[in-house]
Amino acid sequence: MQHIVPAAAVRVPAPTERNRMSTPPPSSDDAAIRALEALVQEIDRSVEELQRARVRAVQLLADRRAGRPWLELVTAEARPLVVESISTVLSALATAGHTWRREEAAALQREQVSINRIAALFGVTRQRISALLKGTDPTG
Repeated sequence: MQHIVPAAAVRVPAPTERNRMSTPPPSSDDAAIRALEALVQEIDRSVEELQRARVRAVQLLADRRAGRPWLELVTAEARPLVVESISTVLSALATAGHTWRREEAAALQREQVSINRIAALFGVTRQRISALLKGTDPTG
């Protein structure tokens, strides 16, 4: 199992002198910071939920290998089912990730980064970034 480092323990390198002069320090009301904090919290919740789902999946495997029929296993499984837990995690991460991506793009735009440059940084088209910034990104 991998060791997860809490976000608070991650050391962020100091900005270069050039960055300090051209970019104001983030304010505490920075929407991108809030979105990133929410994403980190969602990742932490997801890791916990996936660990619980993994334990249950391993138990299902053991039970099946011991000869129990699938119908018995599925009907005896407590809710949320393993697959429900995974679906919930994926949905929550997609929502938090989308919010972070939108706020990160908006923060870059406030720093005068062009939409073309943001698109290149994100690996998507400029149209996708425009839609994201307008709040109409269909992949939301």
